[in-house]
Amino acid sequence: MTAIARRTLGVEEEFHLVDLRTRRLTARAPELLAELSDNYVAELQRCVIELNSGVVDTLDGLRADLQRHRRVLVDTAAGLGMGVVAAGSVPLSVPAEMQVTQTARYRRMLADYQLLAREQLICGTQVHVGVADRDESVAVANRVAPYVPTLLALSASSPFWADGSDTGYASGRTLVWQRWPTTGLAAPVSSAAEYDELVSDLVHSGAIADGGMVYFDVRPAVATPTVELRVCDSCPSVDTIVLIAGLFRALVERELTGLRSGTPAVTVSAPLGRAALWRAARSGLEGDLVDVAGPRGRPAAEVVTELVDLLRPQLEAAGDWAVVSELTQRVLLAGTSAARQRRALRRRGRLSDVVDQLIDETAGTVPDTAAATVADPRLLFGYHADRPTGHDEAVDADGRPRPAYDDILGTIAALGVPALRAREGDVEQDQRAENITFRVSGQSRAQVFPLDLVPRLIAADEWATLTEGLGQRARALNEFLRDVYSDQAIIADGVIGVHALDRAPGFRSGGRMSTAPVRAHVCGTDLVCDRAGNWQVLEDNLRVPSGIAYAIANRRLLDRHLSELGRPADLGSVDEVPALLLETLRAAAPAHCADEPAVAVLSGGWEDSAWFEHTFLASEMGIPLVQTTDLSFRDGNLVRHIGSGVRRVDVLYARLDEDMLLSSTGYDDVVLREDLLAAVAGGRLTIANALGNGIADDKAIYAHVPAMIEYYLGEKPKLAQVPTWICAERAQRDYVLEHLAELVVKPIDGFGGAGVVIGPDASASELQQRRRELETQPERFIAQETIALSTHPTFDGEGMYPHHVDLRAFVHLRSENGGPVTAHVMPAGLTRVAAHGSRIVNSSSGGGSKDTWILTGGTSNTTKQEGGHRVRNLR
Repeated sequence: MTAIARRTLGVEEEFHLVDLRTRRLTARAPELLAELSDNYVAELQRCVIELNSGVVDTLDGLRADLQRHRRVLVDTAAGLGMGVVAAGSVPLSVPAEMQVTQTARYRRMLADYQLLAREQLICGTQVHVGVADRDESVAVANRVAPYVPTLLALSASSPFWADGSDTGYASGRTLVWQRWPTTGLAAPVSSAAEYDELVSDLVHSGAIADGGMVYFDVRPAVATPTVELRVCDSCPSVDTIVLIAGLFRALVERELTGLRSGTPAVTVSAPLGRAALWRAARSGLEGDLVDVAGPRGRPAAEVVTELVDLLRPQLEAAGDWAVVSELTQRVLLAGTSAARQRRALRRRGRLSDVVDQLIDETAGTVPDTAAATVADPRLLFGYHADRPTGHDEAVDADGRPRPAYDDILGTIAALGVPALRAREGDVEQDQRAENITFRVSGQSRAQVFPLDLVPRLIAADEWATLTEGLGQRARALNEFLRDVYSDQAIIADGVIGVHALDRAPGFRSGGRMSTAPVRAHVCGTDLVCDRAGNWQVLEDNLRVPSGIAYAIANRRLLDRHLSELGRPADLGSVDEVPALLLETLRAAAPAHCADEPAVAVLSGGWEDSAWFEHTFLASEMGIPLVQTTDLSFRDGNLVRHIGSGVRRVDVLYARLDEDMLLSSTGYDDVVLREDLLAAVAGGRLTIANALGNGIADDKAIYAHVPAMIEYYLGEKPKLAQVPTWICAERAQRDYVLEHLAELVVKPIDGFGGAGVVIGPDASASELQQRRRELETQPERFIAQETIALSTHPTFDGEGMYPHHVDLRAFVHLRSENGGPVTAHVMPAGLTRVAAHGSRIVNSSSGGGSKDTWILTGGTSNTTKQEGGHRVRNLR
């Protein structure tokens, strides 16, 4: 194509201002504008500022101009304690702190539009392309309109609303923007005269105050001979703006050529155009876009690539082809800002981290990861260079997939990064729709429990070994609980010192009420693989072990959204677990039950961190979900209230803290404690797990489990555990103090990773603080060797990276008719995944999860263990 004179370009960028201390929107634009040139202007909200670029004719010139103006804005704002964010929305604000800019026009807009003006906490990017006159501008606006949704998808950067909630959209800004009365793809007119008449009619209708309030996504500019693209979110990356500007200029050139030659334009109906915009706002580049030529839905990467190819003649003629084609590849690899923001929230669970990431991207200080390479394409990129030392379960020392993972990693890599990111987005949407969430302690907002797309394999021989050790450990701990709340023979025989009970916060008087053979009906055991690839027990959970529902949901989600993986023939089924749990709970019923025991799940309510699991398990088992206010006692028996009637409860699967349970009032406003303990002691009610089990969760007691196995079962431990020092013992505390920087120090009653100090990762001040605590309150802590947790390939939005993992396995204990206690290991495990660069896998610390493929080798999905021990005759 013959070279043409390049059309001029200009950009208007809108920026949010945030307080660098609180990360909240701050209404200090007037203060900042006083320090800046005329290129920066006020907007409706005083937490927003607009930048007007210079007029340029090359993409390189546009990039340089935007970067220069951003540097001035960012540096000036930082000097005043403000951060600058280029995004469609910012997820932190306090409505009372927001203010409308005090001009007559903006005050009138606030008076006329109320909620629309107050909630205009959004920012966009506008691109201007020079044309001959306003007639040309109006005509070309209609011709380019069908392609505008694709440009919106490239810019999508507003997944969160100002109150921190996830909108479920890549561009939530679009939903807010379209509420104004004069929006749409383009004005349905064919000349400047018709456009002016339409604007005049709208003003006289009273719907708008002036022509500046005509907010079509493509429109003739008000004061310059340009056509203006208004649909896009503000973009953290300058390169994204450069890409959109290059494509929009090429579109304008192509359609003006077609207009002059009489080539018919692609036309779309208003409903289809609106649907295409909705689809782009909904999923950005992480889903399908509407191909209006079809019309049909197609993967975003295909629609974007075809648009670029369509415009190649115009891009080459303007000298833009090389830049646009490279930036297109990069943006498809990196995805939208919306996807990156959601990943930032998943990693750490804090909206302030999302804001920090946006501040860094706006300032251009985020490193480019798109150029990373890896030796094996099945690992996408970024894996080998980023690999920590230690054992990787799926990748060998040469950076190649292990044989068991060949097909899995090959299938995933064949889908490609854009498709994987789209699947990841689909999984998240289903999690939100199905409320597969958790609530971090201290936070009011529930969030999705991130699921990685790469499943974890546990081979049949490994699982067989783990099963034996898990069952053995659960039975020994159960016998310890029975003993410690009766004869305390293990104390009398000197295996465990009596001071261990005195120091244990989980040792409760209520634990003595249960004399049943099983106290630990459901055990959750946390396992890790060490540097040599050997399994070790990290923790025991015998109070309210959670996670099994997420393991089941993970399998169903992965089956639904990554069916290309298929399933190994000997993969254990997770779908049978709820029925197995119900069988375990019914087996725990008091002896007086003549018919089928009545079982209920007891929850603390929707504010509980595991509310999803409570509702899920109750539904899957087909049993009632109750709260304490649904319960009372009739003739010494526990009942639940339904309307005007009551139903007996024989087994209460308690999924809340026992202190909360015992201090709660029931349906009749009577405190439950006295009647509840009497019912348990009288054999009229079973609480699973039993009250007082917290002593077996005590991290100081953990050190004695190998001795328990030998004492109660007469067996050698089949699973290793992490070497542990009890800081209450003077010699052991002194050793810990000498080696503090090498060890992991934990509170004995901690959970969720709270209070854990990992010596090699801790700062000098953190170590000093822990040293003071050990010197003054040593009985509160234990210390363990630092275990190099195994890693596993994890899709991180742009490539495959090694993340540390652990495994929570679940063991059920049963005793049929007072017979031997049997252990049943569930064929479902919850793999927890640490955030990138972290060793803490807990969800409260930004961890996620994986679908865990437990291979059974063709044997039964559950393993039963019983007998073979010399348990003392405990009353």
